[in-house]
Amino acid sequence: MSLPAEADGRRKITAILARGLVSLVVLLLTLWATAALYFDLPQASWRLRVSLIYVILVLFMMWTFRSRWLGPAVSIVAFACVLTWWLSLRPSNERDWQPDVAQTAWAEVNGNQVTIHNFRNCDYRTETDYTPNWETRTVNLSQLRGLDVFITYWGSPWIAHPIVSFDFGDQGHVAMSVETRKEVGETYSAIRGFFRYYELIYTISDERDVVRLRTNYRKGEDVYLYHIRATPEQARTVFLDYLSRANRMRDHPEWYNALTNNCTTNIASHVAQTRPGKAVRWDWRILLNGKADEMMYERGNLAGNLPFDELKRSAHINPSAQAADDATAFSELIRQGRPGFAQADESEEE
Repeated sequence: MSLPAEADGRRKITAILARGLVSLVVLLLTLWATAALYFDLPQASWRLRVSLIYVILVLFMMWTFRSRWLGPAVSIVAFACVLTWWLSLRPSNERDWQPDVAQTAWAEVNGNQVTIHNFRNCDYRTETDYTPNWETRTVNLSQLRGLDVFITYWGSPWIAHPIVSFDFGDQGHVAMSVETRKEVGETYSAIRGFFRYYELIYTISDERDVVRLRTNYRKGEDVYLYHIRATPEQARTVFLDYLSRANRMRDHPEWYNALTNNCTTNIASHVAQTRPGKAVRWDWRILLNGKADEMMYERGNLAGNLPFDELKRSAHINPSAQAADDATAFSELIRQGRPGFAQADESEEE
């Protein structure tokens, strides 16, 4: 084969690969834009037809101008239009919320005294039959001894929901759960979580509410409890950062995003405040948070001198929580005898 022929062959192969890459990019952008229209278009009755019209339009342009670059160019412009619209969507605190997320928590900090408003303490009869109680709780920062983390699994071992709880000694525990704020009739969808479908909420509550809901009333959920190696000063920093974010969201709501603004990424950002000037230590288990306890163990964050597998078995609290039920001493009973919580284990943190 002559050199010009070889060069011509390479150009053809390069052109084919380039068109294939462009087609793949157009396909991915079209899938995302279609899903954005289907999930986030405000007029629910128009979602299906508009998303179908968008797909048909892109396919028509790609087919009509398949021998040119005009089809992909128009498709990318169409995606840019959808993206611009999508980014213009604004979250709101004014919707028909489900009763358990009807109020947003906020706090007043006066020296060491912290007053938490809209502190949730639901009275459950079943998972869906409950009376939401919104209380005002006052705690003293000088009594803050440390923090714990609950990790809840409901299916896949790769995905979980963490809840951070702050130990105020005789003043009790303050649990903070970063969640999707669902409207009446909505349920959680992992796919919808990647779009602007749910607002974010910081639920501040009693452990007999947010933990017992998962151990005693929901079916198929397993909850694990770990004590974190943290000084009272570090716990204070994280606690106040949580409250600052909750206060800000009271006036400036945010969208939940399963990738960038969720329960685990926000915990990571709050914990990062204990290491000022240092970036969040990235780890793939921040996203696949079902393995977050394994990550924390490797970093030396979990109290209890046991191999990880044994520590995790000991951390399973469902039987203890079910036995404690609505006892006033619920928080103490679910910690009783667990590695990392006994007085002898606490000395290793000093």
